[in-house]
Amino acid sequence: MTSVKICGLSTPETLACAVSSGARYVGFVFYPPSPRNVSFDIAWNLARAVPTGVRSVGLFVNPSDEELERILTGIQLDMVQLHGDESPGRINEIKERFSMPVIKAIRVASEDDLSDVEGYESAADWLLFDAKPAGAKLPGGTGESFDWNILKDRDFKKPWMLSGGLDASNVKDALNILKPNSLDISSGVESAPGIKDTAKIKSFIDAVKAA
Repeated sequence: MTSVKICGLSTPETLACAVSSGARYVGFVFYPPSPRNVSFDIAWNLARAVPTGVRSVGLFVNPSDEELERILTGIQLDMVQLHGDESPGRINEIKERFSMPVIKAIRVASEDDLSDVEGYESAADWLLFDAKPAGAKLPGGTGESFDWNILKDRDFKKPWMLSGGLDASNVKDALNILKPNSLDISSGVESAPGIKDTAKIKSFIDAVKAA
């Protein structure tokens, strides 16, 4: 089965639901403008509750070394997700300094947005393809999807995640077109921005299993 990452978790209840439903990855957002941003203390407690076999991911947007130092030395995380304009060189710097695998998000609206993929493949451990809606105020979690056919029949050198506008109603269609290693979902399992819904989390993972 294609694995699932539930991103933007902020409560013990929704974390427990994600884990018990079968999520392979759980994400915590460290980006203050996002409605899913969590404080150090909340993330510290949540990360401690992540069981063996589930990987915890910290999402950052153009983070400074000081921000990464504060979070990554204080909270038990397994991976870093970069969702800003970080270059392949910056990814290598972060990997070298913190010795953690990195997921690099690439926002897609057209095939032109894939022009830098090769450079990111050389640096990141995972790629994540997300939507790039016009006028979006946030770099991710917009609830918008992109034309999945842009990625159809493409082979990538690194494992990759599909994100952007996924929910229980369209995930089967996505998997009929693409074969990502993992699916990343945030707003598609929420009742309001930043508020995860346990029923939607379970429904989405059940839909992935059925597909």
